Amino acid sequence: MWLSAVAADKNFSTLRPLRTPESDPMAHGPELISPRSPRVSAARRLAKRNFRGKERLFLAEGPQAVREAAGHRGNGRATLVELFATVEAAERYADIVGAARDAGANVHLADESVIADISTTVTPQGLVGVCRFLDVPLTEILAGRPKLVAVLAHVRDPGNAGTVLRCADAAGAEAVILTDASVDLYNPKAVRASVGSHFHLPVAVGVPVEEAVRGLKGAGVRVLAADGAGADDLDAELDQGTMGTETAWIFGNEAWGLPEETRALADAVVRVPIHGSAESLNLATAAAVCLYASARAQRAAGGCRSVTPG
Repeated sequence: MWLSAVAADKNFSTLRPLRTPESDPMAHGPELISPRSPRVSAARRLAKRNFRGKERLFLAEGPQAVREAAGHRGNGRATLVELFATVEAAERYADIVGAARDAGANVHLADESVIADISTTVTPQGLVGVCRFLDVPLTEILAGRPKLVAVLAHVRDPGNAGTVLRCADAAGAEAVILTDASVDLYNPKAVRASVGSHFHLPVAVGVPVEEAVRGLKGAGVRVLAADGAGADDLDAELDQGTMGTETAWIFGNEAWGLPEETRALADAVVRVPIHGSAESLNLATAAAVCLYASARAQRAAGGCRSVTPG
């Protein structure tokens, strides 16, 4: 559908290099892509999961996400396929537009109303990219012998999924796995929440949790389930010096955590200690604590010790 829309579209103009009135007549009034263009219609449809899955394309909005997309390649191909930009955004982010063109993406000038129509945000920033899917097979992740992995099992909120992906990226994790019971990796809210981290580390999607755990254990990775009712304490794990090995953390649903059958798959069920009066931590905060605890332990000679009084 996307390719047929591209072939049918005759009413677009590719953005040219920064111009002067003397060298380029477009400087007096650049031609904008038509709101009725099949390209615009195809991009708009990518807000819906079924169209994303059919085309294996998704939207990246804003300068940070588009910049990362322009510099990313997967399977030997540039990830960024199309870029829609307002005239103002194209001038303001000329370096990003140039990087997009260098990557081979078709760059189109668009009226603000067109960007608003394509965008899924309340206040668009003038840049919307169309990107190829990024996910990789689980076997590729396991072949890389990862030291730190985040597994999202039963995570349904796209904002949480994107934030955990960002936390995993920041903590230096080598991969993220989304199980078949979790939210769509390419949901626009998830893409926005990751703030470009979608393009930084390999992600496998649609993997049954049993398959993910079996593969990780087979690769020599210790699997820990993060759960507020866990029998083991994160501080105790740090005190015992057991956190420095290859580790995968399983994070569960925002409301009801991990089901018993998933907890049973893990080598240990670990809770983040609550030292104050808070009832609990939200998913993204707990994930950040757990991932950074592992990252610190893995980087510390001889393991890591907590500050818990003896």
